[in-house]
Parts: sequence; structure tokens; C-alpha cells
Amino acid sequence: MPSSTDSSTPLQIIPLGGVEEIGLNMTVFRFGSDIIVVDSGLMFPEEDMLGIDFVIPDFSYLIENRDSIRGILLTHGHEDHTGALPFVLNEIKAPVYGTPLTLALVKEKLIEHEIDDIELIPVRPRDTVNLGAFRIEFIRITHSIVDGVALGITTPVGSIVHTGDFKLDPTPVDGELMDFHKFSEYGEKGTLFLLSDSTNSEKGGFTFSEKEVRRAFEDVFSRSSGRIIISTFASNIHRIQQAVDVAVQFNRKVIMCGRSIVTNSQIALDHGYLKIPQDEWMRLETLKDIPDEQVVIITTGSQGEPLSVLSRIASDEHKHIKIKPGDTVILSAKAIPGNERSIGRIINRLMKRGAEVIYEKVSEIHVSGHASKEELKLMMNLVKPKFFIPIHGEYRQLNQHARLAEKSGISKENIFILEDGSILESDGNTCARAGKATSGRIFIDGKGITGVEDIVLRDRRRLGHDGIVIVITGIEKVSKKIISGPDIITKGFVFEEISADFINEAKGVVSEALAGMDEDTITDTASVQAKIRSALKKHIKNTMERRPMIMPIIMEV
Repeated sequence: MPSSTDSSTPLQIIPLGGVEEIGLNMTVFRFGSDIIVVDSGLMFPEEDMLGIDFVIPDFSYLIENRDSIRGILLTHGHEDHTGALPFVLNEIKAPVYGTPLTLALVKEKLIEHEIDDIELIPVRPRDTVNLGAFRIEFIRITHSIVDGVALGITTPVGSIVHTGDFKLDPTPVDGELMDFHKFSEYGEKGTLFLLSDSTNSEKGGFTFSEKEVRRAFEDVFSRSSGRIIISTFASNIHRIQQAVDVAVQFNRKVIMCGRSIVTNSQIALDHGYLKIPQDEWMRLETLKDIPDEQVVIITTGSQGEPLSVLSRIASDEHKHIKIKPGDTVILSAKAIPGNERSIGRIINRLMKRGAEVIYEKVSEIHVSGHASKEELKLMMNLVKPKFFIPIHGEYRQLNQHARLAEKSGISKENIFILEDGSILESDGNTCARAGKATSGRIFIDGKGITGVEDIVLRDRRRLGHDGIVIVITGIEKVSKKIISGPDIITKGFVFEEISADFINEAKGVVSEALAGMDEDTITDTASVQAKIRSALKKHIKNTMERRPMIMPIIMEV
């Protein structure tokens, strides 16, 4: 399909995720009949999302406009930027552009979802690609994962800089410095829009370099005589590299434990992003043969995930790793909002089993991968945008970033805090909101793209809070009489063996309600169920002030 470059055609910017929330990062850029998509991320479930594996953006807009999509561009390999990709690509066939490590991590996910007909196009910093009306340049940034890039997007009405996730790290672990010159170049020639990472916009000063973590590791290793267990994100290759380097420095062998961390480390090793000396990476099965003072275990579970390796270790349910006095456990990651309680439980359990636990609140064992206030202002001063859009953060973070932009000289009327689905249009001179696109969240329970509806989540919350009451009644069709029941079963509501009085009262309430029904409605299953539900709901509310789920089961004979 030919691209549209009519001078009257506006540029549209549409975030489908990643604003007013952490995760779900996905932004659409549209010019006429051409669409490009930046990132396709997920969000891990909040505490009230019972039974949900993760959340992805509602990408109905992309399905509706699939013929206009010229490509999907990935800034880096974190799951909050790539995790929704298998679900998107299952519905939409579009080429995917990313750096080698990012695509290697994505390819593993696509294999897992049995998707094999997608064109994955590797790019490197300073490469350019032309997609319809858009020309995209990839710009090296520093972050907490290897091979991250920002995007310089040239359109018929002006240039856009999308920072992706970034921080200004003067001493990155891999030695690959951020490309300040390129950002400055966009500033000198004139940038229409800057979309910038807001995650750390509330934090003053500068974010510490990733290499600061090595000093903390060295301090812990120097005073630990037993096994050391380090938990971090499976995608944080820089952190894994530093753990390996310090392990080698202190004559310890490295054991990777957990499918995701083993897979990601092997991918990084195969592509030259991770360096582990020969014979230093040991199999988990050899743990029993290595002296404790020579062991470092690198694993997942820093967020307290219930099925993670660290969680199973803390609960003494891991087959090979049992905590014992003298062990040191390092949680080398920041708590994602909402995970604090589950992380606290893990720490408590590990300590009870005799481990020394080192975490962010008691040691500088983690540094952020996101820019703090001074770095964010420096990015604005380099790029010098006419219009500014804060992205990647909850509303308070977007708002703080907007205030920083105003202090940095960007006019207040040129700063836009958007919501998911907001359509922002610009002709290169002016900019205005122009309605809403379909947006929202899809709850994933398993691998199905159908997701879980809000009503299902509400039912799960009710079951978790007040339990369920099941009423079983048998009605004979011919005689139109109740021939069995009502029998009442409760789960998560009252303990039946010691609540006989309640059960008997409830049976009486149901019997009385059914006795008042005429012969024409007593054989109408829906009417009987509604009558039972209404009578029992009122009785329970009046006597116990609770609202269990009531499920009438009518057996017709």
C-alpha cells in the first residue's frame, strides 16, 4: 500500500499502553496510511488480579488497521517492552526490528508460542530503516539490559525522539557509551516531539552507574564464607555479568538456576553479550560436590513470584537447594510496585531458615536502569523538542516529568500528559488532542489471546473474599413438586461442621421461598434460581453482613 505524504495529513501519536502505568509499553505513530508501532510490552499482575499470569494492552486498534502497519520497532528486550509481542504477532503479521540480543530473546518467546513465520530484522545503533512515510534511526542508550536503543523518527512534518528506557551511565559494564552526539544532532536540526522515560522522574540527582553494584558484590563476597545466592531479573545481563566477574575474582563456581535465567544467559553467551570463563558455569546437579565457600547460585525470584526458584528455596520446596546457616542471599533488584508484601514474605522465610539476606533497603545492592531528574533535564536540553510527551510511568511520574520539562524551558501548552488510547495530532506547527482509539487491558490466564474478562476477575475476588454457597434442589417436572433438598454446601464461607445452625436456617429460607412459587414458575429453572439467589442473598446480608457467591443448582427429574 502506498504511503500518504499529503501536506495536509497530520502526524498522529497514540499510546496504547505505558502511560499512567508501569509496563504495557506500546506506542503507535501514524501518518496517513502508514503505521509504525514502538514496543509491545506486558505488565505483571497486581494483587487483586487473582489467577492472572500477566496483562497486555488491548491492541484492537492494530487489528483494525493491520494493513497499514509497516513494522514493529523494539527499544530493548525487557518483557515490559516485548512480552505482548507473541500475542500481537499471532493476530498481525508485521516485520519486527530490534538489536541482535533483543531479537534473540524475542525469538525464544515466539518458539514457545509456536509462531515461526515472522520476519525478524536485526539492526544496530546508527542503522536507519525506511517504513512508509517514516525514517527510523536507532540510537544507542544505556539501560539495565544490553543492546538498548532510542529511536530517531523522521516524518513529513518533523522529527520525533523516543528515548525508550534509559539512564546516562558514564561507565557501562559493556563499555558501550550512550550516543550523546546523535541526540545533540537531533536537537540542532530541530525536534518536533520528545517522548521520554518517566520511571525515575521523582528521584533527584543522577542514577548511579551499574558498576556501583560490583563494589557491593565485592563487599558481600569478601565477608561470606558460605554459599552465595543472587536473585535478579533474568534479562539483566549486565547484573549477571558482574555477578560472574566477582565470582571468578573470589574463586567461586557459578550455577545458574531457573529456566528463564539459564535460557537468557545462554542466548547472551552465544551472541557475545555475556562472558563466562570456560569451566566456571557448572550444572545444578554438581552443587553437592562443590564446597560451600566456592558456590555462587544466580537465580530468579527477586519479586517474590510464587513459582520462582527463590520462592521454592525459601519454602524449602526446591529439589537441590536447601537453605542452611551460613548461606547469604542477595536480592539484587528493586521491588516493582505491588510486590513489596510478597518480597517481604520471601525475606522473612529465608531469614528463619538461617540465611543472611541482603536487599535494597539495607545495602546498595541494586541500581536503577532509569534516568533521574538531572539526566531527564539533560536529555531535554540535548534534544530541544518543541512538544514534549512523558511516557513510561504512573500519572504522578508523568506529572513530575512534565514539571521538569516546564522548568527546562518547554512551554506548558506544548506539554501533553496522555492516557492510553489518546490520539495526539500535529501538522508540524500546532498540536492538539483528536479523540480516542480503542484501548484497555487484556488479562492473560495461560496462553489464550481471548484473555479474562473483568467480570471473571470480580467473581474471583468475591470468591476469595466471601466464598461460595451452593444450593442443590430436585424438582419433578410432572408433579411440579420439590422431591429433594434443598441441600446446601459452602466453600470459603462457613465451616459446615460447626455451623449447622446457619445451614439449617438457610435451608428454611430457601424452602419458604420455593413454597411461595406458583406451579407455572416452579418448573422454570431460571425463575427458581433467581428466587433462591434473592432470598438467600437477603438472609445472609441481614444476619452476617457478607456477600458470598450464591450458586443454585436445579435438577429436573
